[in-house]
Amino acid sequence: MHGCAAPSCRKTMVARTNLLVTGPPGSGKTTLITRVAEAFAGRPFGGFYTEEIREEGRRAGFALVGFEGGRGLLAHTRIGGPCRVGKYGVDVEGFEAFLGAIRLNAPEHPYIVIDEIGRMEWYSQRFRTTTGTLLATIALRGPAEIEAIKARADALLRALGREKWDRILPAVCRDLEAMLG
Repeated sequence: MHGCAAPSCRKTMVARTNLLVTGPPGSGKTTLITRVAEAFAGRPFGGFYTEEIREEGRRAGFALVGFEGGRGLLAHTRIGGPCRVGKYGVDVEGFEAFLGAIRLNAPEHPYIVIDEIGRMEWYSQRFRTTTGTLLATIALRGPAEIEAIKARADALLRALGREKWDRILPAVCRDLEAMLG
């Protein structure tokens, strides 16, 4: 039996069950996630991605789109209240209702695709307690909880930078295939 019980080796002994993609806004994270989900269309994925809401040529908010159907509102400049990220108010109740409607933690969805793990989504308790094998985009920077997710031993982190999403797509598909077995 091969192995290493030293604390420095423990991180490499943990099976990776979470594939996280990070990068700056506009780097193609959402496009990458949707293309990977298309490539694995036969698998029992649940989850969602976000779309910009544009009004008069400017970003005004974010819509939620379920991979198996369903739409919701995540955030908008016209939403008031205490849950805010920059100029956007977050519709936490609407987000949690959306997560329930798409049955994110349902047994028929052992694999979860999420775009994105970020400050807006973090307001939702239901979102924070999601479990399963995960493919997700994650904020480049965030509060300590988001940074802790990126540092988890069971997570493989891929970063988009100058590299376009289409160049990293084959590697992400290989990584996910290895995790799913």
